[in-house]
Amino acid sequence: MLEGLLFIIMGTIIIICAGGVVFQKNPIYSAIFLIQTMVSLAVLYVLLHAQFIAAVQVMVYAGAVMVLFVFVIMLLNVDKIEEEMGKDRLIFQKATALFIGLVLFAVVGIVMVRSVIQGTKGEYTPEKISEIGDTQLVGKLLFTDYILPFEIASILLFAAIVGAIILTKKGLKE
Repeated sequence: MLEGLLFIIMGTIIIICAGGVVFQKNPIYSAIFLIQTMVSLAVLYVLLHAQFIAAVQVMVYAGAVMVLFVFVIMLLNVDKIEEEMGKDRLIFQKATALFIGLVLFAVVGIVMVRSVIQGTKGEYTPEKISEIGDTQLVGKLLFTDYILPFEIASILLFAAIVGAIILTKKGLKE
C-alpha cells in the first residue's frame, strides 16, 4: 500500500519535473528540474528493488553528468546566444519538435499498452536478480547485450562535449 502510494507520488513528481525541463526558458532551471527528475527516478528504482541502479542513477547522472551539463550551459552563455539569434527563427523548430514529441508519445503509449497492461513478464524476475546480484547482472548486460548502445552513448557524449568546447572557443575569438 505504502509502496504504491510512494510510486504514484514519485511518478507525479517525475512528470511535473519533466514538464519543467521542457517548458522552462532558463536552461539552468531546466537542469535543476532534470536533476530532480533523476533523483525521483532513483526512488522508483529503489521501490523496484534495484538499489544498485538507483545509486548509479544518483551518482553518475544526477551528480556527474548534470554538473557537466551545467558547466556546458554556463560556458555557452545561452542567454547571449538567444538574444543574438532572435526568436523568429524557432517557429519551424518548435513545430517540428512538437510533431516529433507527439510521435514519441504515441510510440511510448503503444509500448506501454502492449507490455505493461497486458502483463508480459520480463526475463529477469526479482528472484533471479537477487540470485545473480544487481551489480553483476548490470555489468554482464552492459558489456555483453548492450555494449553497442553503451559505446554509442559514450561517443555521443564525448562529441557533445567537444562541440560545446569548440563553440565556446569560437565565441571567444570573435
